[in-house]
Amino acid sequence: MPINVKNAGLATTVQDLGRPGYYHLGIPIGGAMDRFAMRVANMLVGNDEGAAGLEAVFMGPELEFTEDAMVAVTGADLPPKVDGEERDTWTAFSVRAGQVLSFDFLRDGARATIAISGGLATTPMLGSRSTYAIGALGGVDGRAIQAGDVLPIGTDGRAVAEGRTVAAADRPVAGRSAELRVIPGLYWHRLTEQAGTNFFDDTWKVAPEADRMGYRFQGGRPIDFVDREPPFGAGSDPSNITDACYPYGSVQVPSGTEPIVLHRDAVSGGGYFMLGTVISADMDRIGQLQPHIETKFVKVNMHTALAARRERRARLEGIRAGLA
Repeated sequence: MPINVKNAGLATTVQDLGRPGYYHLGIPIGGAMDRFAMRVANMLVGNDEGAAGLEAVFMGPELEFTEDAMVAVTGADLPPKVDGEERDTWTAFSVRAGQVLSFDFLRDGARATIAISGGLATTPMLGSRSTYAIGALGGVDGRAIQAGDVLPIGTDGRAVAEGRTVAAADRPVAGRSAELRVIPGLYWHRLTEQAGTNFFDDTWKVAPEADRMGYRFQGGRPIDFVDREPPFGAGSDPSNITDACYPYGSVQVPSGTEPIVLHRDAVSGGGYFMLGTVISADMDRIGQLQPHIETKFVKVNMHTALAARRERRARLEGIRAGLA
């Protein structure tokens, strides 16, 4: 039996862990902005970690259940309520047939992941149910959910007990400031030495223009570029390059003014230089940043990036073991 959408919230989409393998064709991996939260939410309700759930931005939806289910809400601190009674986040709780799941006001973070036992069984496209709205792929007719939609539920989950929870120490907290670790990239030489120093010294703030394609940052000093003769095929702006592939997490600074970190639904290439790439272990963190959050970029090397990735994997493995 399905779930009836009574209110869709602000921008609630069906997401899973994305559709890798098509980036060379211009189709991004997509999927949950906070992959850690998606994996853990699915663990809590007995799903495969890649099962599809909902990603709610700033405001939660209102969902009427037509059959009993286990639910978990992770990521942003967006308190869930069952028939108006608040439930804990990062904890599995039951919703009975006929009950309504809604949400209180956002307390921390930006995106909440909602996992439902069995997973959402919307139609997969290119191996994923994730919503890629620009390409009209996945989700519900390639878009965010709307009031009146009916969300089908799968049957692949395993039965688990209510109350399964994640220790407070293993729950990421968004907070009111952030540090994002960056590895300088192939085009770092395009910056003047002082501009490179300023980029890491300055405090930036998340701009209102922050979405699934990318996060813009404001408030730091403009980036100065080394003088050059534009190469054939590049634009006249000093931030232009001959079209190249964009790594996931790459940092662009169009015209040298406001850095943009490309995220899950970003395009795969173009003509802006990239000063570096945010390490994979910090990409989930970006998805939880609200506008105006103060952010520092921290210069690291590949050794640090790989160590952070191993630490993140170990954290997930610890949660798996604890819930087994």
